[in-house]
Amino acid sequence: MYEQASHALLNEILLELKPEIGKFRLRHFYTRLGANFYAIHSLLRLLYGDRPDFKEQMVSLVDTLALRYIERSHHLRESDLMRERNYNWFLSQKWVGMALYCDRFAGDLKGLRAKLPYLQDLGINMLHIMPILDSPPKHSDGGYAVRDFCKIDPRLGTTEDVESLAANLKKRDMLLILDVVVNHTSNEHEWAQRARQGDKKYQDYYYVFDDREIPDIYEETMPEIFPASSPGNFTWDEGMGKWVMTVFNNYQWDLNYHNPAVLIEMIDIILFWANKGADILRLDAVAFLWKKMGKACQNEREAHLILQLMKDCCQVTAPGVLFIAEAIVAPSEISKYFGEDAINAKECEIAYNATLMALLWDTVATKNANLLNRGVKNLPEKLERATWLNYVRCHDDIGLGFADNDVSLSGYDPIQHRRFLIDYFTGKFPGSPAKGLTFGENPKTGDARISGSLASLVGLETALKNQNEEAIDAAIKTILLLHSMILSFGGIPLLYYGDAIGTLNSIEYLADPSKRDDNRWANRSYFDWSKAEQRHQNGTVEQRIFGALKKMIALRKKTNAFADFDNRQILEVDNPNLLAFSRTDPQNSRSKILVIANFNVAPQTLNISALRTYGFFQRDGMNDLYSDTIILSENDQTTIPALSFYWLAD
Repeated sequence: MYEQASHALLNEILLELKPEIGKFRLRHFYTRLGANFYAIHSLLRLLYGDRPDFKEQMVSLVDTLALRYIERSHHLRESDLMRERNYNWFLSQKWVGMALYCDRFAGDLKGLRAKLPYLQDLGINMLHIMPILDSPPKHSDGGYAVRDFCKIDPRLGTTEDVESLAANLKKRDMLLILDVVVNHTSNEHEWAQRARQGDKKYQDYYYVFDDREIPDIYEETMPEIFPASSPGNFTWDEGMGKWVMTVFNNYQWDLNYHNPAVLIEMIDIILFWANKGADILRLDAVAFLWKKMGKACQNEREAHLILQLMKDCCQVTAPGVLFIAEAIVAPSEISKYFGEDAINAKECEIAYNATLMALLWDTVATKNANLLNRGVKNLPEKLERATWLNYVRCHDDIGLGFADNDVSLSGYDPIQHRRFLIDYFTGKFPGSPAKGLTFGENPKTGDARISGSLASLVGLETALKNQNEEAIDAAIKTILLLHSMILSFGGIPLLYYGDAIGTLNSIEYLADPSKRDDNRWANRSYFDWSKAEQRHQNGTVEQRIFGALKKMIALRKKTNAFADFDNRQILEVDNPNLLAFSRTDPQNSRSKILVIANFNVAPQTLNISALRTYGFFQRDGMNDLYSDTIILSENDQTTIPALSFYWLAD
């Protein structure tokens, strides 16, 4: 958009850029800068327009964008141009992701490169490597306490190893996802160290206070993230002699985005990793970016303005790079991280569908789809050029973040139902085979979350211990059923390393003093490559899970209806144990897939007369893509086996 005042300022800024910038041919850069500058200027003015150094900060920002563009390699610029032309490329059904820890999966980055054939065997073509930046060994928070944003943990490799891995992935038509922790740093980061030494510039990079007066005002309205292990939101730093905001852990200092220098530093870091070959950047803890007294300091409007600025700036320098919003927040808030008041995604193109994940776990415990049916109908709508990351399990705990109103309308008391789920997945509920752990229990409210591996949570650990073949079969079916949902629902499915071979809880973390108080490490085990080899042996647990997932992934990739173009419709069925939805081929509206899932431990009858109004079962049967068999109807009914799914096509 052309607007006189902002573009007059742009003309001034271009005259003040560093002299070396003028030596390069920057046609595409200047075109994109001109197209995005009104938005960049407007957003920066909303956040920092009352500062006397506003123009100086604008010059610094444009300098940063230009220098990172100059640094961007020819092949990455070519990729940018290609993705600008095919701007919906990531909505294709071809993408299937996996999240993993580099060290726990393959030792280091070179080892990870050697293990790529395993991922390709399964069908994975989008690789999310959990944080690999330099972090203090004893206080790393799994890599989310960053000591140096531009340095790889030396135990894992170097930035050159990242570039080499990215280039190798590109040859395999695989995407690379890296984390940028935008909310906080380690207290050992250079900025924090300088702040400790009394440098006012770097003290302004954080929220620091001489006494408790202001922190206590913040505490009145700020919730505690880890009340058991890290109560409160402020820590006294003896070296600095001040209180510092530490929302997550006492060794993670929250960055102060009221200071525009912090924003420009973090944009520079985002572009640094974009230039190392990342296709997608996962921005961690984005809901916490703006702190305001008297507020919860989550999901503030300014946090969204910051993300919009980050996206606009990335559009100028590295437009082929996508953002993932790591915002595990209330269902009513999550879709805002695509970009409020926009048609196309203006903040992050991808967001975690944490609500769907929580709803799927509810079905495991209740053995019905009652809450799932209600919850998926009320999932927030995404924007046109945006998509969800759908997942069954991740590195973190499981929060039960579905809407209380949906729980009530499903016939449950919200507090009692969440208590039941926690008891079920920690094995306290009578008859539960789950082997999970209570995480982050708040003694004041009774709220808690759940840790544990997928296989242990669905009962595989118990079944194997008891050598109960029927229970083993039920656990495997549950694993496959859950994955069938994320592969067909609409969005990008994200698998978690180890789940494809039935990895159980690990207790190794108990021997490590830096980890023993965080039981999420139970589901962050070292990958067992001898166990993975069992996937080649017919009849093993590993082969039954891996082979089925491999088949599902291959089917997804060649089924156009599973692309994500707002082409899903939830269907009404009269059996509360079943979920049914249709997926329409975006290129051929007459071509549809009917997805049916039975979450009960007994076969269920489905009345198909209602489905005929949606165009299904116009003849006696439909073909199940997964089993390649015809599913027949008799007397307007068909039977869905226990803990199973159908992907039905004419």
